[in-house]
Amino acid sequence: MTSESPSLPQLRGRVALVTGGASGIGRACAVALAEAGATVHVVDLDETAAKAVAALVGGHAHVADLADPAVIGGLPRAVDILVNSAGLQHVAPITEFPPERFALIQQVMVTAPFLLLRHVLPHMYGAGWGRVVNISSVHGLRASAYKSAYVAAKHALEGLSKVTAIEAAPYGVTSNCISPGYVRTPLVEGQIRDQAAAHGIGEGDVVSEVLLTRSPIKRLIEPEEVAAAAVWLCGPHTGYVTGSSLPLDGGWGAS
Repeated sequence: MTSESPSLPQLRGRVALVTGGASGIGRACAVALAEAGATVHVVDLDETAAKAVAALVGGHAHVADLADPAVIGGLPRAVDILVNSAGLQHVAPITEFPPERFALIQQVMVTAPFLLLRHVLPHMYGAGWGRVVNISSVHGLRASAYKSAYVAAKHALEGLSKVTAIEAAPYGVTSNCISPGYVRTPLVEGQIRDQAAAHGIGEGDVVSEVLLTRSPIKRLIEPEEVAAAAVWLCGPHTGYVTGSSLPLDGGWGAS
C-alpha cells in the first residue's frame, strides 16, 4: 500500500520540458507533471519566474527567447515529454496587423515547436517512448476576428501535431493537442481588462457577454484543468491516443 494517488499517472523517471513554463498553462503543466513524478525543465523568457517555478517543482530553469532559433540547441535533448505551451497574442484587423508581429507569433508558436521536435524526437525514438503535448486552442479549430496571427499559428500547430503523430507512431511516441477555450491566464486577464475599458462594462460582463458568447459554459477554464488533461495524455493508458485534438472549450465547438 502506498500513499500515492491512484488517479495520477506515474511518471517517475520521466523527463519533461515545458515551454512557457513560468506562468499560466505552462506553469500549471510543470506543477502537475512534477506531482506525477516527472523531472521538469521549465523554459521561459522570464528568468525570475522560471527559476521560481523550477524551485517549486524541484526542476530546472532555462531562460530562452523562443523567437531566436539559436536557443533551441542549448536546451535538453534527453526529454521524454515535450509540452509546447509558450505563446503570445496581438489583436488587430488584418489591414492594420503589423507584419513583424505576425511573423514573431509564427516564430514562437509554430517554428519553435517544430525546432524543438527536431531537437528531442531522436531521444524519444531511441527510447521507444515519448509524449508530445501541444497546447493549442479552440482557435486552432475555429476562428475569431482580429486574431489572424494567433488563429493561423494555432491551426498550424494542430497540423504539425498530426504530422508528428504519423511519423512518430512506429517509435512509441504520441502527439496530441489540447484545445481549450478562454483560460484564466495573465494573457486572457489582460484581454479582459482591455475589453472592459473599450466597451465601458465590467470585467465579469466581458467574460460572459464578449469572450464566452459562443460557449454554453459561462466561465473561464482554469490552467489546472488544462494541465490535468496534459498529464492524462502522458499516462500509461493513452498510448493509443495520438493525432487527436482534445477540446476543452465549454461546448463552444457544439454551438
